[in-house]
Amino acid sequence: MTGSNGYTAEQIKLTPEIILRAYAAGIFPMAESRDDHELFWVDPEMRGVFPLDGLYISRSLKKRLRQQRYEIKYDSDFAGVIQGCAESTVDRHDTWINNEIIHLYGRLFQMGHAHTVECWLDGELVGGLYGITLKGVFFGESMFSRQTDASKIALVHLVARLLEDGFTLLDTQFVTEHLKRLGAIEIPRDDYHKLLDDALTVDAEFNAAGSPDVHWAEIEKLLD
Repeated sequence: MTGSNGYTAEQIKLTPEIILRAYAAGIFPMAESRDDHELFWVDPEMRGVFPLDGLYISRSLKKRLRQQRYEIKYDSDFAGVIQGCAESTVDRHDTWINNEIIHLYGRLFQMGHAHTVECWLDGELVGGLYGITLKGVFFGESMFSRQTDASKIALVHLVARLLEDGFTLLDTQFVTEHLKRLGAIEIPRDDYHKLLDDALTVDAEFNAAGSPDVHWAEIEKLLD
């Protein structure tokens, strides 16, 4: 079927292995809503990407980053992050993350292909994001925030981590106004596939246990 945003979709029964093959082919799964039990393929005509050298950090966000109010963790609470992304909020009444997505991506996390960047405050998870890694690509899936700028701060740390680890492509799937203000852009499907093919030749690995000093040095580069 064809979705309202101009993408083609096909109802499917997924496994983690099929998901990885799909990402390598430039497509990804979604549900129509949180309560929908079925999934479908999505292949947008215009694809959202984040140029790793094009992240825009506002003056106020730079200040919050330097305050280091949140403790940043990686891959410590995948279930908490994906549940946070799936929950309804005042600004987001429904999401595309259903129970099947939660189950399948939990398995991908166990396989080492799904990763999180998390913001913690006083022992509580207050924001973060998750995505899939494959070679030199990070496929960003969703983010959430329960405290000021928590998801934005997680995104900055993600970009720093990807630069450290040699990734070349950050895929955002679609571009929202929120992401656009941070530097995300839309490119045609054919252009995206060229970037994807190149990134799939890169041997990169998401290093959740990387050096904090090296990581903060990369953050400082982004803040300059």
